[in-house]
Parts: sequence; C-alpha cells; structure tokens
Amino acid sequence: MSGTERLLKLLSLADQGPVMRAALAEEVAELLTDWPADCPMEMRGACEALLARAAREVDDASRARLRIRLFADPALCTRVLPREGQDKALVDVARAGEPLVPRMARSLGVCENLANDILQDVSGHALAVAAKAMGLNRAALSTLALLAQPRGDLKACYERLDAFDAISAAEASREMRRWSDQQAA
Repeated sequence: MSGTERLLKLLSLADQGPVMRAALAEEVAELLTDWPADCPMEMRGACEALLARAAREVDDASRARLRIRLFADPALCTRVLPREGQDKALVDVARAGEPLVPRMARSLGVCENLANDILQDVSGHALAVAAKAMGLNRAALSTLALLAQPRGDLKACYERLDAFDAISAAEASREMRRWSDQQAA
C-alpha cells in the first residue's frame, strides 16, 4: 500500500469516531515509526497531532501498547504521549503497600499474570525490560525492585540495576511486544 493510500485509510478511520481510536492510533504510530518515502514530509506534523489526539482518547492498555511501540523513538514518544508521572505513581503504589501487579499490568497493557511474572523474576531482567519499555527512570526501577522483592541482598539489587543499564529502550520495546504477542496468542 502506498504512503498516500495509507494516509487516506487513516483519514477514513478518523471519521469513524471513538470506536476506532485504538486502531487509528496503532496505524498512525506504525506510519510514523516507518515513514514511507512516498509520503510527503509535510504530513508528519499532522499525523503526530492525530496520534496525540487519538492517544488521549484510548484506554490505558492501548496507550501502553503505543508507548511500547514508540519507545524506539523517544523524541516522538515524548511529543505524542507525554509522561503522566508514571514513575511516581508506580513507586507510590509500591510504597503504600498496595498491590503493584494490577497497576503494572495496566501500565504495560498486559494481563496480571504476566505482570506478576515480571515482578517475581529473580534475575531482575523482566522488570528491567518492563521498566525500560514503560520509560521509567533508573531510580524508579531501583525502588520498585527493592519493594517488589525485598531480599535485603545488596548484590542482587545491583544486579537488577545492571540488567536495566544493559538493555536498550529499543530492545526492551521489542521484548515487550514479543511478550504481548505471546500473551495474545
């Protein structure tokens, strides 16, 4: 499908109202992350604005999937999906002793079973992937790791931080997409 045909498809989705917002957002995100050579560059700004608007109108799970899809391009992700204090919100939930699994599942757009598996991963790799995919900072990951698995082992804490430092945002995004796809299957 040519770039122009894709743009026309997006406009038709936009005209179908709120029911199609998630599909529209996903299509526009895909278009922006892999901009076709035959699409005029002048249309990027309009597509970004359309994605930002659609992203405000979708549910948390759809917004989480968009964030994961766009995290490979941090500047674009920041422009169309501004952070809403996710670091602070997750840390506050953990510090208050409230269940972290439901909040983590909503933030990632995954089922609670997968969110629980991520939090219980002893190696810390899964939590590092999830944190990078959500765009959490290192301090938030450190706090979550300590509160989710308070083992009192300083070496284990540093290993979890090393796992976070070792993975790139793009790798984390790909791994989260793979987990989401496996969950959907």
